[in-house]
Amino acid sequence: MKFTVASRGDTLSDELCDTIKTRLLAADLAHDSDKPDIVITVGGDGTFLEAFHSYAHRLEETAFVGIHTGHLGFYADWVPEETEHLITHIIKTPFQIVEYPLLEVVIRYRGGQREPRRHLALNESTIKSTEGSLVCTVEIKGEAFETFRGDGLCMSTPSGSTAYNKALGGAILHPSLASIQLSEMASINNRIYRTLGSPLVLPQHHTCLLKLLNDVSVQVTIDHFNVPVFAENVDTIQVRVAEEKVRFARFRPFPFWKRVKEAFISE
Repeated sequence: MKFTVASRGDTLSDELCDTIKTRLLAADLAHDSDKPDIVITVGGDGTFLEAFHSYAHRLEETAFVGIHTGHLGFYADWVPEETEHLITHIIKTPFQIVEYPLLEVVIRYRGGQREPRRHLALNESTIKSTEGSLVCTVEIKGEAFETFRGDGLCMSTPSGSTAYNKALGGAILHPSLASIQLSEMASINNRIYRTLGSPLVLPQHHTCLLKLLNDVSVQVTIDHFNVPVFAENVDTIQVRVAEEKVRFARFRPFPFWKRVKEAFISE
């Protein structure tokens, strides 16, 4: 089996990465940062997101597992004290693959001035106005649903529902559900503009299309990355459940609701 290790870059994470690499090489596993079968991240969810995007082109061949060396993580579910235990599992135990849905985001430009850009998000994609209000129509399955006016919109995956989406008042979804969630940022509701005012959860076979109606400057994000866009030329942003999935290497049960409780409720 081929592996690689990614570190957050702090002293503890670097030391654990060195230990993992040394132990796995001694067990005759091959280190391959180009085509790994398993990526081990050491840091936090941010480190995990970085690794995901680094290997988004080979999701069918690569699985991920994470050790968190900071605050509790939703993706990095092992702790430093369990590193030797995880190493032993990787060497001796065939891991179970658990797949979670991703978000596909396609940005199209007016008049075909630029080629459409396709992105995958593990957590969410957002579109925000950087000056004034964003005005756009929201279409679902090709039918006009509403005209939105406000600061912006957040489109999240189920596994990303505990992140920015939750801060916007969105629901927490179990990550096994093949769906996307659309949440509003400070919508304006009056006689002219009227939105639902609640998060929308769309199933796998529903596509959401955002068509910009005004020429404000916008910022588009894919997870923690800003996507360079020419605001005045953006025509539509299409979001749906991607055909690809992220693959997690599981060596033990992953109690999602327990993790939610520990992160947001337990003292």
